[in-house]
Amino acid sequence: MKILMAASEMTPFARTGDFADEMLALAAHLREAGHEVSVALPYYRRIREDKSAKAKRTKMKFSVPVGPAKLPAEIFEAMAPGGVQVFFVARDEFFDRSGLYGADDRDYQDNSARFIFFTKCALELAKKLGPDVVHVHGWQTALLPVFARDQRLPAVTVLTPHSLEYQGNFWSYDFGLTNLPGEYFSARGLEFYGSMNCLKAGILFADAVVLPGRRHVAEMQTPEFGCGLESVLREHSDKLEGIPDGLRESAWPVLPVGEKAKAKDELAQRAGLLPGGRIFLADSSATNGAGIGMLLEALDLLPSEDARVVLLGPVGPAHRQALEIAARRHAGRFANLPEMDAPLFHLALSASEFLILPGPVEPGGELVMLALRNGVLPVAMHCGGLRQFVRDFDPVTGEGNGFVFYKNSTGALRDAIGRASRTPDLARLADAARSADFSWAAAAKRHLVLYNRLLAAGGRSAAA
Repeated sequence: MKILMAASEMTPFARTGDFADEMLALAAHLREAGHEVSVALPYYRRIREDKSAKAKRTKMKFSVPVGPAKLPAEIFEAMAPGGVQVFFVARDEFFDRSGLYGADDRDYQDNSARFIFFTKCALELAKKLGPDVVHVHGWQTALLPVFARDQRLPAVTVLTPHSLEYQGNFWSYDFGLTNLPGEYFSARGLEFYGSMNCLKAGILFADAVVLPGRRHVAEMQTPEFGCGLESVLREHSDKLEGIPDGLRESAWPVLPVGEKAKAKDELAQRAGLLPGGRIFLADSSATNGAGIGMLLEALDLLPSEDARVVLLGPVGPAHRQALEIAARRHAGRFANLPEMDAPLFHLALSASEFLILPGPVEPGGELVMLALRNGVLPVAMHCGGLRQFVRDFDPVTGEGNGFVFYKNSTGALRDAIGRASRTPDLARLADAARSADFSWAAAAKRHLVLYNRLLAAGGRSAAA
């Protein structure tokens, strides 16, 4: 299968956050699965000045209309890790700048023109390369499915928004830069409450829209999480696909099982815990501080002398007195380590049997995946962020990989900790949790299933 991706950034060439890492991970694993993968990126100044990028000029040149102007572009190429071919769209007027999207905490005023130009060049690349699938990422390239439909590009188009918060919303006059017929500026096109909205248009015209997991498919159709696009997503719910991101194991390694006893001793020494016992780990940042007060109250009701609770990270002023009381009252069984860094987190995770997520605020999926991959079972409040990862343990059937409580109360949390403490066959559950596949290779396979389904629906086929 031939796949062309278009994005505004990708590791190692241009990065402002996790988006760039996710781009490389997906592209590299699709390439590893045996497919021909190319990525189009803007040729930013930082790429041009980075000798390690080894970008070389190609013979490809394009001129694309942006409003009344016909603007030329040169194409450079390089290889990304994993053997992914990268094409850089060069035009100094737009991309020879200090920042990717802005400078001095302000967006560039011509971002609309910059990324319309880049997207049109990516479309020209698609015409030359002849991909089966064009997969665009973020608002910056979300208009490509619109251009592809308008120009009848013979490829299926997939959009991954990565964030609904950033939509590429510009004033209506910028619609002229697209050179699309006037009927495209309507409720069935780029128009959104009088403005031009790139992400909304991409959702309408792409053959599929990938959201990061099944829970997002439902939740992003609600006002709470839809960022104003919930009605658009509901109207096009048939094309929404939930595919969780993979776990970045290079940044968060899976720890050797055989080191648990050693890690438990080291953590007990560092935190002043009594030796032995099952360790329950909590991270104050995992739920943005929600549920910490409830956790401190639950310490008085812990059902087993065997339980040890370690709270990593600082707590807010509202809980500091309760924290000091808990530390004195439960010395040896509870400790707070406020100054947390990566080595301490890895040590605590290696030493723990359970991860407590006491708050209803949605935790980051990466933390839950990392815990499960290390055989650490969540004790967690039921919320949207857990549904796709954690299933409540059923002692009758033996199914489940965590201990979920459904009421926002100290008693409910204590009962969940109690169930976890009393679970006899903990090693089996931990081994089952470790076997879960949260890799980017698995995420890439799910994308390939989607691609092939879209191709089959269009009367085309490609190798699986």
